[in-house]
Amino acid sequence: MKRRHLRHSSLALAALLLSGCATLAPEKNLADVQQLTEGRTAGVAVELQRPGRDPDAAVDELLRQPLSAENAVRIALLNSPAVQQALVTLDLSDALRVQAGRVPNPHFSIAELAEGDKREIERALRFDLVGLLFLPWKSQWQSRQHELAKLQAAQDIARLATEVRKAWINAVAAEQSLRYLRDVQDAAEAGAELARRMTRVGNFSKLQQAREQVLVADAAAQVARAQQRAHGEREKLTRLLGLWGAQAQFTLSPRLPELPARPPAQNDVEARALRERLDVRLAVTETGWVADSLGLVKAAGYLDGMTLAYKHTSTVDGAGEREQKHGWELELPLPIFDWGSARNARAEALYLQSAVRVRNVAVLARSEAREAYFGWRTAYDLARHYREEVVPLRRFIGDEMLLRYNGMLSSVWDLLGEIRQQSLSVNQALEAQRDFWLADADLQLTLTATSPGALTQLRGNAAVAPAARGH
Repeated sequence: MKRRHLRHSSLALAALLLSGCATLAPEKNLADVQQLTEGRTAGVAVELQRPGRDPDAAVDELLRQPLSAENAVRIALLNSPAVQQALVTLDLSDALRVQAGRVPNPHFSIAELAEGDKREIERALRFDLVGLLFLPWKSQWQSRQHELAKLQAAQDIARLATEVRKAWINAVAAEQSLRYLRDVQDAAEAGAELARRMTRVGNFSKLQQAREQVLVADAAAQVARAQQRAHGEREKLTRLLGLWGAQAQFTLSPRLPELPARPPAQNDVEARALRERLDVRLAVTETGWVADSLGLVKAAGYLDGMTLAYKHTSTVDGAGEREQKHGWELELPLPIFDWGSARNARAEALYLQSAVRVRNVAVLARSEAREAYFGWRTAYDLARHYREEVVPLRRFIGDEMLLRYNGMLSSVWDLLGEIRQQSLSVNQALEAQRDFWLADADLQLTLTATSPGALTQLRGNAAVAPAARGH
């Protein structure tokens, strides 16, 4: 009797230790995501903060000066709701990990039966034996799911940093373009005013005046579109930064960064993408634990529904005599109708699906690396062509045209037309410069973090755990 009591006490102590070993680790989650995103947040190192902290003071300090691309990324990683959502989602995954390590609660039942003067009271304490047997695996499975959730959160944050950098580039370029188009509009208005005066004194025909006037109308339409585009790009950046109220009245940097003197070396981009991308690591990790779980899925199916119960029955007859009985009951499922062939086929299909996904992600990563590098290099060559060839030539032509006008060798219309062409060429050079920095942001994301397109959600095997329970 004493030995039995010690055995029961040992089992209870073991269950208590198992249920208490897993604890929530929010700070570790934050540190792990910080490590995963290191070098992947658009070239800016920022210490992530847990949700609930007020970043307004740090944000206000960064907004005191014209907003640069680096400070925009810093503000987003400190203040953006998207970052907070990613970290809160990771906390939810951590809670599931801890819950998976807890021993399932026993079930207590009581029943009273009567037959004439006799009353029978049955008490039973039932334990989910499958849950107890597979508790270590279930805890390990959810821990691996939590590791995948960390990789997913890191991808979300890296992608947000790149989106913020690109939004800043678009916003600054849109404001620069608006300024140049206003110069074109000013030149067109000057020509139209001169045409009106010359028409009034009879030196210009109505047709010539109309041609100058249509240039003004076209320039006004272009400025209106540019104003709308600049406003829209600024609002997009504001949303990504999570700013509102007075903070939304920030001042942008006046111009984009200059092109590098020569393009940085990008050696073996395919190998780098396979080595550093988080979505590749996520797919490989996921396939590993799916393969490890195959055998257990098959074994667990035969044991699904197995329970162990301790019963105690008391019977009292009309004379008041009491009879007591107690014992153990083991309940096992009988594989008569379902031998688990469909369940096993599903587990194997999940593994094959994850293996195919690894190959697909690898092919995608290599292809995107090549495409992003080619686009990046082409954008650099075009921007450099405009900077070193087109714009200097336009400036030279403009200077020569001004000299000819001063020497009465060309008309004012030739000069105004050349001013318009020069402004448009500068605007095209600006667009080429913008395209290079956008391509640079995409290239860094493609090589180090994830796809620059729609973020792949690799959660297709989330149903493996229910499969292990036979559902």
